[in-house]
Amino acid sequence: MAGTSTRSVWKGAITFGLVHIPIGLYSATAETDLNFDWLDKRTGDPVGYKRVNKKTGREIDAQNIVKGIEYQKGEYVTLTKEEIAEAYPRTTQTIEIEAFVDIDEVPFVYLEKPYYTAPINKGEKVYALLREALVQTKKAGLAKVVIQTKQHLAILVPMGPALVLNLMRWGDEIRSWEGLPLPQKPALKETELKMAKQLVNEMSGHWKAEEYRDSFRDAIMKLVETKAKSGETQEKVQLEEAPQEGGADVIDLTELLKRSLQGGGRAAAKAPAKAASKAGAKKAAHKAPQKTARKSTARKAA
Repeated sequence: MAGTSTRSVWKGAITFGLVHIPIGLYSATAETDLNFDWLDKRTGDPVGYKRVNKKTGREIDAQNIVKGIEYQKGEYVTLTKEEIAEAYPRTTQTIEIEAFVDIDEVPFVYLEKPYYTAPINKGEKVYALLREALVQTKKAGLAKVVIQTKQHLAILVPMGPALVLNLMRWGDEIRSWEGLPLPQKPALKETELKMAKQLVNEMSGHWKAEEYRDSFRDAIMKLVETKAKSGETQEKVQLEEAPQEGGADVIDLTELLKRSLQGGGRAAAKAPAKAASKAGAKKAAHKAPQKTARKSTARKAA
């Protein structure tokens, strides 16, 4: 389990009825995903994106880029910064509970991102009051909250000494399972069901987060550490700059990433130690590239 984050990402209050609980919001998760940076294999320099017109292939300046929504295939409606800002929800500093529901009534598929809440400004007593009320009634609070101009549906649930605010997906974001080949009431033999239940019981245990790790990430980081300690790093080489040319010729970044994943993944899975000793003396520099998101220009809908 990762260390506690004591830096609040949001401060406000939980409200229900006339009750007001001042709280801080703290991230309950830590990002541990691997980031394979794209590099120029000749120099070790990070490789970035270009803003290009997808139709012409020509690079375009930032001032010529606008935002738009595709409402039909190939047809866009453009929106100004002012129009987008006007649509933002009104920013408030409250987590307003709209209803209390049974704690097991909300399916897991709706849960998205958890945050710890903690009382501030002498709100400990009323915080504990809500927590104990939820524990004893086995209820959770459904609420709405605005974080960084974005409105979220959320559910407030007790977990140990804390109240956890879990941001949720909206109802129209969840796909229906209608149409999937799901069995309804198959004809099961009693002996089969008995054996299946026995197997479930024999394999039953307790949830211990520390027992479950990302083996791919561990193998890759072990390989990286081994290479770094053995001096298998790549130094940047200064190349003569090419003259400016038209067009949008760029390195095939997809192929670079694919080779990195295939090579690193196989070596790590089969024999991390051997892969480290036999690998070449080059190692991808660990500096993240400055990446710029691609955006396409928009045609104003008639």
